[in-house]
Amino acid sequence: MVSCYCPMAPVKLNPTATPRAPRAAPRVVKALNRSVARSAADNQLLVSTLSPAHRAPILALAKRIADAGCNLADARVSTIGNDTSVMLLASGSWDAVAKLETAVGKLARDEELQIVHYRTTPREPTAHLLPYLVEVIAADRPGILVKIIEFFSRRDISVEQLSSMRYQAMQTGAEMFQAQITIGIPSETHIAALRDDFLELCDGLNLDAIMDPVKF
Repeated sequence: MVSCYCPMAPVKLNPTATPRAPRAAPRVVKALNRSVARSAADNQLLVSTLSPAHRAPILALAKRIADAGCNLADARVSTIGNDTSVMLLASGSWDAVAKLETAVGKLARDEELQIVHYRTTPREPTAHLLPYLVEVIAADRPGILVKIIEFFSRRDISVEQLSSMRYQAMQTGAEMFQAQITIGIPSETHIAALRDDFLELCDGLNLDAIMDPVKF
């Protein structure tokens, strides 16, 4: 058996040659015209109505929200005097909200209903605000609510919800004032000092008041 040996030709190196850069990975080009999918929660419609109490359109609005394919995200109903105010927040896809706008527009043709509706956006997160409930009871006189709201406004404390009423005490017939206010206190606020300042204000105005954290 005969073995053959074939020597390889020597490879000549050019010392002056510039080394070739490695090939770059292919670039991925994103389509600029591609539509970005929006969350259904981004499409919201706020509906506010005012009507005689016996004509409150709560059921009619709830049905229209469901028929349009929207969700009822939030609701507020309040009867004041002989009238009822309804405030609803509906969310859904863009098409569903557009369908709801048309339905609410038709409902607004009723002369006994005062309806305002417009598109809105989700509220920004407010995790830095601590929810506290303020309750005030006092003999009724003008300006009580103004002084309370002014106290919190000067300290950049937001009023999240407010409900107040005047009534006649059953036992004595005295004219009384009552208010329940949910406030958002910035987390860096010294709560004990704020409570002391508020109770001092109430003492000066002869108000019976408490300020406690919301427990739910």
